[in-house]
Amino acid sequence: MENGKQPIHPMPHTNSDGTIQHDVYFGLTKREYFAGLAMQGLLANPKLIDTIIKEGGAYSGWVEDSAWSWADAMLKARGNLIENN
Repeated sequence: MENGKQPIHPMPHTNSDGTIQHDVYFGLTKREYFAGLAMQGLLANPKLIDTIIKEGGAYSGWVEDSAWSWADAMLKARGNLIENN
């Protein structure tokens, strides 16, 4: 499974009979988790919020797109780190 699609905190699926299915997991992917953290950081900047609000939506989607870009960059850097060790 591609690194970014792996769950950050894997929770295996439990079948109705109580058995655990180890090939099915639920939870946020690593990419979703990193994007959420990036979005938190971006939105923690009050100047950024002021700019977005004052521009009347001119930057609509910028925060989301940036968060996904940061997540992808983090996964790429992590992959390079693992490959070089």
